[in-house]
Amino acid sequence: MQRGTILVTGAAGFVGAAVARAAVADGWRVRALVRGSSPRSNLTGLEAEVVAADLTDAPAVAAACVGADAVIHVAADYRLWARDPEEIVRNNLAQTENVMRGALAAGIARVVYTSSVATLGLERVPADEGDPLTPARAIGAYKRSKVMAERLVEAMVAGEGLPAVIVNPSTPIGPRDVRPTPTGRIIVEAATGKMPAFVDTGLNLVHVDDVARGHLLAMDKGQVGRRYILGGQDVSLRQMLADIAALTGRRAPTLALPRRALFPLAWGAEAVARVTGREPFVTADALKMAGHHMYFTSARAEAELGYAARPYRQALADALAWFGAAGLL
Repeated sequence: MQRGTILVTGAAGFVGAAVARAAVADGWRVRALVRGSSPRSNLTGLEAEVVAADLTDAPAVAAACVGADAVIHVAADYRLWARDPEEIVRNNLAQTENVMRGALAAGIARVVYTSSVATLGLERVPADEGDPLTPARAIGAYKRSKVMAERLVEAMVAGEGLPAVIVNPSTPIGPRDVRPTPTGRIIVEAATGKMPAFVDTGLNLVHVDDVARGHLLAMDKGQVGRRYILGGQDVSLRQMLADIAALTGRRAPTLALPRRALFPLAWGAEAVARVTGREPFVTADALKMAGHHMYFTSARAEAELGYAARPYRQALADALAWFGAAGLL
């Protein structure tokens, strides 16, 4: 696709900042859409036009789309817990609809919507794009919100001609995880010796910069209305913690805990969180999700987009280096 101006939502966040940087490197003029309250350290040194707007403000989003040639909608309410879980659903649906309708009104030539592997079933291992979830099958408000938002985008593609390609990142790790994300929190806790045990689960881990590059490949080569998993390597939690230990000079945890034994801890942590407002480290929904090995294949993206991901240990090393430099270790 010919390079012009690209609007990137959530550009101050973990994945959004990586996408914005990849877009600049790819020759795009980047318009970075951020919340007025968002920390902007991830935008330092980035050649971009910064626009502050709340994605639930439809007129402001529509105005940000005017004059852009392409849109990548990365921003999302990425919480696995909230006092009001339905707030997560409302936010992700409203934000996605506002961006997609703004893109349609502005005549945007191509949209990339950042979904998640959370919208895909795990009946096959590794899972692929062929088993989209229904909201009823999704565990927790965040996954349900992403399923509903993805279905909204698909309906707008089919019914209104929205020129959108959908990408489904697995679990990104790497630098600039300022929040940090739930997976980033695991890395920090493990690197500081605060995770002496583990449960039997697994993730597909991928460098955030590879995910970002996948967005640009989807922009250029993706088929409108089609989903593409942007993943890396399937890794058990035990192996991930062992690799963190090796990289930080610690002893790897060897104590495996039964998942069911942790539910009372999760319920207690959520009860405390409802009082304090601080997100608990472990939640019941997270434990339910941990009952699956969340393994995925990126074969479609590799074949159709030319996507590739580096070994996940490089992503882990980059994440640890960044967390260390940020003073989180």
